[in-house]
Amino acid sequence: MFPVLLLLLFFFAKGTHQINVDCNELQMMGQFMCPDPARGQIDPKTQQLAGCTKEGRARVWCIAANEINCTETGNATFTREVPCKWTNGYHLDTTLLLSVFLGMFGVDRFYLGYPGIGLLKFCTLGGMFLGQLIDIVLIALQVVGPADGSAYVIPYYGAGIHIVRSDNTTYRLPRDDW
Repeated sequence: MFPVLLLLLFFFAKGTHQINVDCNELQMMGQFMCPDPARGQIDPKTQQLAGCTKEGRARVWCIAANEINCTETGNATFTREVPCKWTNGYHLDTTLLLSVFLGMFGVDRFYLGYPGIGLLKFCTLGGMFLGQLIDIVLIALQVVGPADGSAYVIPYYGAGIHIVRSDNTTYRLPRDDW
């Protein structure tokens, strides 16, 4: 009876010792939280992670779960590269307003950096208004974005869309055992 009570006491006792690990080796999001909400790492101008590069990566401060101590810093915080959306100042709401009210003159395409299509829309009055309607839908669905490859500036928890396109790196390769 005594060994069973000792075993139960061992399993139900709350341990308070810290586990020292290399925090860059943590795999699951349950073991850490990025970005650390206490550090305010969201850029208010772009509504994305501060320091986001054109490659779509940002180095942010993260915080490990309870009782995990990082060997790099000696506490529960560490830095990690996380994916982000690089923005260059093009706002989705501005683009939509330009497309709705001035899209027949191609102003939305000039704003996004497509002067050729903007001139074509200007000369044809927005493609007899059909091109304007198509552009409103494509911009609202975020299919048409800025010409420099950046993402729109939208609220951080707003209606961001990640479009997966098929190209030479995403198609399915045949395997030898097929």
